Amino acid sequence: MNAVPEFHLFLPQMRLTHEALVERAQGAEAAGFTGIALMDHLAPPMAESHAMFDAMTTAAWLAAHTETLTIGHLVLCDSFRHPAVLAKQVVSLDHASAGRFELGIGWGSVVAEFDRFGIGSTEAPTRVQRLGETLEVVQALWSGETVDFAGVHHHIEGAQQRPVPLRDIPIVIGGAGPRTLELVAEHATWWNCPLYALDRFDALRPKTGEARASTQEMVAFVADPTTRDEVVGLATKRFGTMGGGLVAGDADELLVHYHDLHDRGVERIYVWFADFAPPATLTAFGQQVIAHY
Repeated sequence: MNAVPEFHLFLPQMRLTHEALVERAQGAEAAGFTGIALMDHLAPPMAESHAMFDAMTTAAWLAAHTETLTIGHLVLCDSFRHPAVLAKQVVSLDHASAGRFELGIGWGSVVAEFDRFGIGSTEAPTRVQRLGETLEVVQALWSGETVDFAGVHHHIEGAQQRPVPLRDIPIVIGGAGPRTLELVAEHATWWNCPLYALDRFDALRPKTGEARASTQEMVAFVADPTTRDEVVGLATKRFGTMGGGLVAGDADELLVHYHDLHDRGVERIYVWFADFAPPATLTAFGQQVIAHY
């Protein structure tokens, strides 16, 4: 386990231009963040009328405009892509970023999206079964060898893809259900405990095998003590329904919180800023929080 946690910026690519996304990614890099993660939806949940860019294209764009950040997603939806397409996209991003891309994947969190766009089954057992097959196929194709696979959802015969990845591509699996945790233990480098399961983290952790643990939190960061009421009030108004998923505080309070998470076994923290991560917030968080590690 790392001596200190690493911080990744969670940055949903909605209501932001490509220029604004790059500005935030570069700001996170300068502030000491280790990585950045995007979301993956066909339309933003509960905000379908707002603009949102494609997950993989945006990842490529940010990889091209950064130098050190690990690029990923929380998380790609398995049902949106055939595993051969996914495997090829991931290897392409791995090479384009000089080994800075990792595969974050899950079986889909917004059932209405499946109905609305007519994509795949809405049944949870079917979707998690498909994810298991996808992980097998993707990793087999990454070997560069000829692959035969006959599953319930995927059928591949004599398939081969080159080039092979530059490294063992880390796999991040998000979720908290029993079958999902089995897939984490079998395939994942990282297990991301989602917002809705944070209160069960300690009970779920032993079921994730050798995977390292991460978590995602909405943060209302009080960089200036004179703005506490404004910052916390606005974050609560916007995201108060997240309950325990919203963490509010100044640097001292957040450092205590992050030390506690790390002591419990969390090695990576995805920070989702309630103010949509303007450069000033990223800089202040880097100076007042990340710099203390």
